[in-house]
Amino acid sequence: MNKRQLGQRGEDMALEHIKEAGLNIIQRNYRCPKGEIDIIARDGKTIVFIEVRLRSSNIRGSAEESIGLWKIQRLKSIASYYLLEQHYHQWPQIRFDIFAINMAEGVPEFNWIQGAL
Repeated sequence: MNKRQLGQRGEDMALEHIKEAGLNIIQRNYRCPKGEIDIIARDGKTIVFIEVRLRSSNIRGSAEESIGLWKIQRLKSIASYYLLEQHYHQWPQIRFDIFAINMAEGVPEFNWIQGAL
């Protein structure tokens, strides 16, 4: 499985858990000039921007550890662009989550960190 397919598989697994938790999916793989965010959802009145990270091994660290300062800044920039693009008259409640998937011997281990950023 190549990197793109692995990422798609991770997003599919995350999406399943997010839907089961009762969040409404607004958009998947939102792209804009600032970059891409994996999932945008609604949790009640809160718009949730979710970055999915999957690691097939821990050689380079866990999925949670793979998000650095540069990525955090980029995600916030993408979220701002999305909200401006959607013409919100008032800034809504927002949240940034990380959905980390670590594969230990092919078995996925999930860690959904809500309000992570």
